[in-house]
Amino acid sequence: MSTTEAAAGTELLTGADILVRSLVEHNVEVLFAYPGGASMPMHQALTRYKDQIRTILPRHEQGGGFAAQGYARSTGRPGVCMVTSGPGATNLVTAIADAKLDSIPMIAITGQVPTKVIGSDAFQETPIVEVCRGITKHHYLVTDVRELPRIMREAFFIATTGRPGPVLVDIPKDVQNQQLLVEWDAPMNLPGYSGEKCKAAPEQIRQVAAAIKLAKRPMIYAGGGIIASEASELLRELVRRTGIPVTMTVMGLGAFPSEDPLCLDMLGMHGSAYANYAVRDCDLLIGLGVRFDDRVTGKLEAFAKHAKIIHVDIDASELNKNKAAHFPICSDVGFFLAELNKIVEAPEISAWVEQCQTWKKNVPFKFDAKFDGITQQSAIHELWKMTKERDTYITVGVGQHQMWAAQFYRFSKPRTWLSSSGLGTMGFGLPAAMGVQAAHPDSLVIDIDGDGSFQMNIQEMATCYCENLPVKVLLLNNQHLGMVVQWEDRFHEKNRAHTYLGPIHHDEWCGKGSSIYATERYPDFVTIAKGFGWGAASVSKKEDLRTALQTMIDYPGPYVLDVEVPYQEHVLPMIPSGHTVDDIILE
Repeated sequence: MSTTEAAAGTELLTGADILVRSLVEHNVEVLFAYPGGASMPMHQALTRYKDQIRTILPRHEQGGGFAAQGYARSTGRPGVCMVTSGPGATNLVTAIADAKLDSIPMIAITGQVPTKVIGSDAFQETPIVEVCRGITKHHYLVTDVRELPRIMREAFFIATTGRPGPVLVDIPKDVQNQQLLVEWDAPMNLPGYSGEKCKAAPEQIRQVAAAIKLAKRPMIYAGGGIIASEASELLRELVRRTGIPVTMTVMGLGAFPSEDPLCLDMLGMHGSAYANYAVRDCDLLIGLGVRFDDRVTGKLEAFAKHAKIIHVDIDASELNKNKAAHFPICSDVGFFLAELNKIVEAPEISAWVEQCQTWKKNVPFKFDAKFDGITQQSAIHELWKMTKERDTYITVGVGQHQMWAAQFYRFSKPRTWLSSSGLGTMGFGLPAAMGVQAAHPDSLVIDIDGDGSFQMNIQEMATCYCENLPVKVLLLNNQHLGMVVQWEDRFHEKNRAHTYLGPIHHDEWCGKGSSIYATERYPDFVTIAKGFGWGAASVSKKEDLRTALQTMIDYPGPYVLDVEVPYQEHVLPMIPSGHTVDDIILE
């Protein structure tokens, strides 16, 4: 760089180098990137910055996207992934949609065919911006290298401000190769988007404080917005000041400690009976960073029908979208709680708290402790007891095991529970754990998974081994798609419609078997794991479980513990879809 260039604040770089330098300047520590023809210049540039950014090669683009989410969800910083054009980009679509629904800050960078052939159905071309238009917070197709420094600044700004979300940056190969005298301080151009946090008005804060003071049966309904806003301590302070019981969405777990007497755990379809009863009977429902999702509300018109509803969310489009609120407040929930805590007064609710505690005592989460094998619930509960004092992060796939983990692993801190919640993506658990482990190399990271979910991104075992990421997998193996089996049992007269994962020559697949286990263990996950360089063992006897778990925890590298569990277990409680708490299934 010449003296004149330095004085002018410019530097001659290729588009690929501008991209990587932008990542460095935005403090990106880890990048999950899978190369291809249209992204090779960016990968070549990454080799020139290998001392500043760790590039992890996933074995599938979706795995890289979920790993970026694992990094983001566990740190609060944006996760970054990179893929090539065409199939590389489309393989990333599910991870982008997942991040959008769960409000996760993510930068997805895609290579694209050269600008002169865009629209010609060139080799490995897809119009990925158009494909992802409805599942990104914002998106860019970079056609002029001069715009790239500004676009990268905007991408990080948009992904991390307001309601977080994924931003897609699609960069044609010729733009990556073009050279530019870079002006790093080019201003952002975002008309209509300030990025400033919405703040509740003082009068709104006073109205909420007055409503709390008058309430006889108040409930706090806390969601992922609490965690995104780093407001967990403020929520805990509000509860200390008011004594109001708390229930959480699956995205909100960890925002309030599960072992606190005022914690009523998760609500909704597979939430606690006591949380659902409390929301049904409350006279004031304080929704903080929540969406009133259908898996929480069931039949909308019956949800909290006796309550005045306060809804605080940073995204104005969520207010009154699903459930009308008496007090709709567009605000950063952290700011709202900080201001409310200054003036709130405790209501007189001793009788209400006593009622909630009675429900909690009478209808707890439970499982058959006398069963002579290992149930899914008992395995998770034992894991919690053995790891609760450690620096532990839990990821999950999607299905029964996900709900049991939410019920029986007791979370005390935010960002230690990672679940694909809005999209419900099977295959999330292992690559998300990979991203968490990259962000927290000294922590214990455990993927509680089911055999169906695990197989969807099983190739990432290679990444964990090759990148020295000592992820543990507690594999609750029932040889079935358990949640679908549960719905078959409850609503389809136990007719098995392609939910058995083993060889079809067994009668188990059509529901005629008498055993509570599948009669052939397939595939052999222990052998598969060892083939990937992992430690592995299987366990089926209750008396061997604790020792097996300890071996998994202590193993110095990645490890799979394959646990034989029955396939006829159901996740309970359960409120059937579209029904009310009065239809709850407890047994």
